[in-house]
Amino acid sequence: MEYITIGKLKVSRFIIGGNPFSGFSHQGLEMDKQMRRYYTCRQIKDTLRQAEQLGINAFVGRADNHVIRLMLEYWDEGGKIQWFAQTAPEVGPPEVNVKMAKEGGAVACHIHGGVMDYLLAKGRLNEVERPIKMIQDAGMAAAVAGHRPDVFRWAEENIKLDYYLCSYYDATPRDNKAELIPGQEEHYRNDDRQAMTTLIPKLSKPVVHYKIMAAGRNNPDEAFEYAAKNMRNCDATCVGVYTKDNPNMLEEDVKLLEKNLAQK
Repeated sequence: MEYITIGKLKVSRFIIGGNPFSGFSHQGLEMDKQMRRYYTCRQIKDTLRQAEQLGINAFVGRADNHVIRLMLEYWDEGGKIQWFAQTAPEVGPPEVNVKMAKEGGAVACHIHGGVMDYLLAKGRLNEVERPIKMIQDAGMAAAVAGHRPDVFRWAEENIKLDYYLCSYYDATPRDNKAELIPGQEEHYRNDDRQAMTTLIPKLSKPVVHYKIMAAGRNNPDEAFEYAAKNMRNCDATCVGVYTKDNPNMLEEDVKLLEKNLAQK
């Protein structure tokens, strides 16, 4: 496994994503339910242990009580994976999530992509300056996520961060609501992916590329080839897995990333 540096942190270039663990399938209400039933705390911890065995040392998960309990339990049992906290708008404003992330043991924290998209649409991006300062004052690496390139153009000009999380797709507009509406129809367009990967080389901070699989819609071979081609040496990717029907999915994904990075 290759590693990059984010702030003062050594981070694996493959980061395991927490959406499936929290029942966010982006494939409809029925799949949400299946993920929630499959991913018991025991199953999640087993998946995190497998991730560590593969050299993965970072996990992106929501700053909510479910993930906090999970991570405390995992660490108490000897787990070492680093938690990169994502603010969860349904829990409360970002300031609440930042405090929860710090108290829960996160080493990094970023503002939720839907929140950033919403604030962009409303012309209120300056509102993230206070929670970002809270993240930095707490000693965590600070970032913003987003599904629209303009989020990162603004960040480059207005705020000092340690990294960015750039989504390949803008699947559900957040102009009027930051949270994902369960069951809402989603659209994954190649134009969105091209627009984001055209912007990334111009950014001054390490980027975590996410939604590279279009929530399971993309062919893994093509998705990892495309991501690796567009990842700079300072970048990583975040990928969630649903291993119910394929217990080897995580290992296969790691091998695909490593193979394509080696071929650059």
